[in-house]
Amino acid sequence: MKDETKCLHSGYSPQNGGPGVMPIYQSTTFRFNSVKEIAEVFDDPTKAHIYSRFTNPTVDCVEKKIADLENGVAAMCTTSGQAASLISVLNLASAGDRILSTSAIYGGTVNLFAITLKKFGIIVDFIDVDANENEINSMIKSNTKAIFGETLSNPSLQILDIEKFAMVAHKNKIPLIVDNTFATPILCKPINYGADIVIHSTTKYMDGHALQVGGVIVDSGKFDFTNGNFSDFTEPDKSYHGMIYTRDYPACPFIIKARAQLMRDFGCYPSGMSGFLLNLGLETLAIRMERYCENGLKLAKFFNNHPKIKSINYPGLENDKYYSLAKKYLPSGTSGVMSITLKSGRCETMEFMDKLKLASKEVHVADIRTCVLHPASATHRQLSDKQLIDCGINPSMVRVSVGLENIDDIISDFSQALA
Repeated sequence: MKDETKCLHSGYSPQNGGPGVMPIYQSTTFRFNSVKEIAEVFDDPTKAHIYSRFTNPTVDCVEKKIADLENGVAAMCTTSGQAASLISVLNLASAGDRILSTSAIYGGTVNLFAITLKKFGIIVDFIDVDANENEINSMIKSNTKAIFGETLSNPSLQILDIEKFAMVAHKNKIPLIVDNTFATPILCKPINYGADIVIHSTTKYMDGHALQVGGVIVDSGKFDFTNGNFSDFTEPDKSYHGMIYTRDYPACPFIIKARAQLMRDFGCYPSGMSGFLLNLGLETLAIRMERYCENGLKLAKFFNNHPKIKSINYPGLENDKYYSLAKKYLPSGTSGVMSITLKSGRCETMEFMDKLKLASKEVHVADIRTCVLHPASATHRQLSDKQLIDCGINPSMVRVSVGLENIDDIISDFSQALA
């Protein structure tokens, strides 16, 4: 099926006489006829649903749909994008290990990687997203367990050369994790270019309506965890009846381990209602992404020619540094998110934002409604000036997320605020 069809039909198939719309299983637990049957599920977590701390029938349907859209073999939803980032890393690395990440990533992820994971004994090294193969290779140590990057960085809109990073990762027998939040599988499928694990903050375009926070991890099923670098996958798990993930679940050992170990212990799993609401967003994702990209390009061209705008980051523009990579990885469009830098200072930039009437000032992005954010005083407020610069953020930068309103109304609002 094509993506538009997958958005509507993948993951849930109505049975004869059953509900045409995916039902909500708003239940914490599931009943069995015998103790033996419960024991069998604990031995094989894929056998049935047993407790909504790590699986739920409604969420399971959504996981199957997202995995299908990303060309993966399995997926696991989480209660936030941050939880997806955390679990994807902790599933590979332990105290004493390292992760290599591009510096052009979401500020909250920078804080998670640079500060919080350090307390767990995991060191994250940062590298420029434009680094060449030799530079990337030189940053990988014997205890580096993965490379992490964002397809479209938040908020600087830099594009990850997925094939380049995947090639270096695989040369060193480690997986590439790609955060595909802004692109969504409609605009880019990182697994097709060599990514091994794909994550999303489903809070953004996938949900689309600012209804609920969520995340998801998708397993490509292609990485060889038996290569000698990941003993946790190839040796018996003492906390789960001696299960060996690569032996017992060779098709998707990453997701099974993440669910059996980490979701079991952390319990950051969404409810049935959250899965239902996310599915409603997914059903219109393909058609919404078309409109986001259309509105985004038109607004970007307006900013590109405005005398009060110093610069704009939007890979869909021909004069953008990442235009060639956009044509390769995102040929159908580069989303509705962009960042603009005003010629005025920080105070005048904040005043400009206060003058906007249609665009919402909020800590959100990738919504059906146009919204704006000043990263230096909000999402990236905890970063030092050097870290801001490394992330491609200027104090006068504004992140703009174009909604589905009429583009003439959107442009009119920004025009009057700039005036």
